[in-house]
Amino acid sequence: MNAHDAVSPWRRLAPAVAAMAAVVLASNVLVQFPINDWLTWGAFTYPAAFLVSEVVNRLHGPALARRVAWVGFAVAVAMSALLAPPRIAAASGLAFIASQLLDIGVFHRLRRGRWWRAPLVATLLAAVLDTAIFWGVAFAGTSDPWLSWAVGDLAVKLAVGVGMLLPFRLLIARHLAGGLRASF
Repeated sequence: MNAHDAVSPWRRLAPAVAAMAAVVLASNVLVQFPINDWLTWGAFTYPAAFLVSEVVNRLHGPALARRVAWVGFAVAVAMSALLAPPRIAAASGLAFIASQLLDIGVFHRLRRGRWWRAPLVATLLAAVLDTAIFWGVAFAGTSDPWLSWAVGDLAVKLAVGVGMLLPFRLLIARHLAGGLRASF
């Protein structure tokens, strides 16, 4: 047994849980600030949640990725309840956990293919689900231009998701070079 094996999974995953909670909390606050009729600032931060779960999934497997998602979900919803309107906190929580579980499942099924396929397909599908749930629950029935915000939000999530492929590859390579085991 080496020193890495002796470290509890929770201790190794604490930075991922903190990152997940920070991304969701920041997104819940930033979604309240529109840039224009097509976009809010939250669209730029939220795709990092998929990066976090996919790195954890690649390095530690889907069971630990789900734990990170659930703990990140609990922390983010609790903090969002204090800093965001209730409809945004509730919509975010529902959209977050549904899209994260989809992301983790799709990623795991595709993980044996080319290195970019699992994170790309998982992120794209999860972004569509997240967008549909979040905007439909948070803003439906309001006078806000939420349909155009949803379209703009999805476009940014998809673009940022593609852009996250390079950080994903670099983080995985860094961990592999450091001697951490990965589930390839």
